[in-house]
Amino acid sequence: MALDAKSTIMQGRAVLGIEFGSTRIKAVLVDSEYKPIAQGAHEWENQLVDGLWTYSTEAIWYGLQDCYADLRKDVRAKYDVEIETLAAVGVSAMMHGYMPFDKDGEILVPFRTWRNTNTGEAAAALSKLFNFNIPLRWSISHLYQAILNGEEHVKDITFLTTLAGYIHWKLTGEKVLGVGDASGMIPVDSETKDYNAAMVKEFDKLIAPKAYPWHLEDILPKSLVAGENAGSLTERGASLLDVSGHLKAGVPFCPPEGDAGTGMVATNAVLRRTGNVSAGTSSFSMIVLEKELSKPYEVIDMVTTPDGAPVAMVHCNNCTSDLNAWVNIFKEYQQLLGLPVDMGAIFGKLYNAALEGAPDCGGLLSYNYFSGEPVTGLAEGRPLFVRKATDKFSLANFMRANLYASVAVLKIGNDILFNDEKVEVDRITGHGGLFKTPGVGQRILAAALNSPISVMETAGEGGPWGMALLAGFMVNNEEKKSLAGWLNDNVFLGATGTEIAPDPADVEGFNKYIETYTRGLALEHCAIKL
Repeated sequence: MALDAKSTIMQGRAVLGIEFGSTRIKAVLVDSEYKPIAQGAHEWENQLVDGLWTYSTEAIWYGLQDCYADLRKDVRAKYDVEIETLAAVGVSAMMHGYMPFDKDGEILVPFRTWRNTNTGEAAAALSKLFNFNIPLRWSISHLYQAILNGEEHVKDITFLTTLAGYIHWKLTGEKVLGVGDASGMIPVDSETKDYNAAMVKEFDKLIAPKAYPWHLEDILPKSLVAGENAGSLTERGASLLDVSGHLKAGVPFCPPEGDAGTGMVATNAVLRRTGNVSAGTSSFSMIVLEKELSKPYEVIDMVTTPDGAPVAMVHCNNCTSDLNAWVNIFKEYQQLLGLPVDMGAIFGKLYNAALEGAPDCGGLLSYNYFSGEPVTGLAEGRPLFVRKATDKFSLANFMRANLYASVAVLKIGNDILFNDEKVEVDRITGHGGLFKTPGVGQRILAAALNSPISVMETAGEGGPWGMALLAGFMVNNEEKKSLAGWLNDNVFLGATGTEIAPDPADVEGFNKYIETYTRGLALEHCAIKL
């Protein structure tokens, strides 16, 4: 018989997942049936410092502590108990980026996030060297760019990791990383579940003339697969996480993962021929492949699931930020009129109005580029709305154009997979803010990808819930099932959701929109010069 939530917490059987998103840090506590029983959150924003996007280490730790304190508050309010211990914990975060540390464990330069696009020279050179697409945001691109730039700190690196790896290290003392997050640092071999040994050697050979006192494999975190033990909470780690002092040391931790991996888990999309799309501040699609692609593509990242299967990832720097900015204009209009503001209602009305627009948006174009967009070759971005005088300028077409823009770049990347590589999928699941208004984001994405799109009832829980599942998989898998098998049998059995098939008229309209959109990219190139 399953314990009630209060007993689960009191007996230390609850599992905690924490995820550092780009605008929100969120913690989700789940019971033995993996249902959320408490949550905590902390809002934060990246900073542009010396031309690079970053979060300070102070902001990282304050955010984690505040998020956990918010979780404690929720637990006390609901169950009148304190969290003293837990069955397991997992930490996930934005993938990629650059966090180098010296021998004393001090960060050498401010954290360089995935959002930075200053690594073009390095990424191009490494892609050629490895015959493998090395994206701008990968850790190896940041490292090599720092080398090319002659940055003094490089010689002092003793450890290089991601945001999730950094937090995990400070909480447990273990310099490890889940294979999915590791695959966004440098390429991973899906057979060995470890960094590609040949590429590691090639990199060392490339930088040998610099005579640094380290080899690449010596400074990277150890790669672990889902289910492996990744250490436990230290006394110091417990005080870092829970400043109230209630949480005891010794809690086991699963391998830290990236947000792409937790998205796959949260949508039950780790099996081959399944996929998911995350659509929020940024967007990405993950398609678990049956076989390797025929050749590398600049717009497709090859990463892995948390258990090491090959995944084709299309990552877009921009998604809903500009869409949300336009919606806020309508909020301000309501405030100007003295009308009550309900953001859920505003989003719902505007999103549904978009469905009344022309399938090709009446000729209207929107470019949602708050930042650069590597998929379309832009190192910088400028949000633009564009129309001809003869276009049908209506609210419905306007909103539809902005919704299309949120997944336009995603479509460009996935068209390669489906049209050129003939990749087949059985199911694609959507999650993230774009899908909060029922049916609308699904329909738009179905048109973009010309594929049925599912949204699960649980998908709104997102990354921290997916991370909690990975932690649960580590401690509650006595039958030694595969990750996919365990998720199917222990978490998603009987789960319900909705599926929307693509409307042929929408597909044709989106294809027409993307033709105009592609031609109009020249406008973006002009705009960034202003």
